[in-house]
Amino acid sequence: MKHVVRKNIERAPLDIVDGLAPIGTATVHEAIGRRGYIGPELKPIQQNVKVAGTAVTVLSHPGDNGMIHAAVEVCQEGDILVVTTTAPSTHGMFGDLLATSLMTRGVRGLVMDAAVRDTQDLREMGFPVWTRHVSCQGTVKNTPGSVNVPISIDGTIITPGDIICADDDGVVVVERAEAEFALEKSNERLDKEAATRAKLEAGELGLDFYGLRDKIAAMGVEWIDE
Repeated sequence: MKHVVRKNIERAPLDIVDGLAPIGTATVHEAIGRRGYIGPELKPIQQNVKVAGTAVTVLSHPGDNGMIHAAVEVCQEGDILVVTTTAPSTHGMFGDLLATSLMTRGVRGLVMDAAVRDTQDLREMGFPVWTRHVSCQGTVKNTPGSVNVPISIDGTIITPGDIICADDDGVVVVERAEAEFALEKSNERLDKEAATRAKLEAGELGLDFYGLRDKIAAMGVEWIDE
């Protein structure tokens, strides 16, 4: 296998990325057809953070973070670093020093399909992270890998330049080619949710305006007055 560091990639437009950032992963995920969710195993180390950025990807050997250092050089303002390994790893491959390098370059966060450490420091620095594990176990820098190649996390493909949306609910990937579509559909869904919220605040029941009463009854459920 040839190992590469791709220095130049085509990124999703930053204005669209910034438009998706405050919307939230649940809305984006639903709006694009319930696609792109990386899965429940990657969790935030912080709370109350919503970000979106363009993916710079890293494929590393388990327990080796040398290629993360290589990736720092190609990162730029608005990116999110996405790291996976060629086999499962629980090593703490990322900490506060790498975060310092990334923040200096305007990177907005990290998605780590392995482990991170220095989590208190990362929170205090304001550098958001979504990770599979937290571990103080150290790493080496002895094995080649690749930067800015397509990678897969739990069956979800992340291509360099795709949009990464992340918040308390998880991480969603939007393909770069679908950036405008995703923002348009997400805003449409926000409008729909606002109308639904107004009905609920007025006392209407979702049971009725979603047509669930008849549907549930058709499944054999009976309402009984005792």
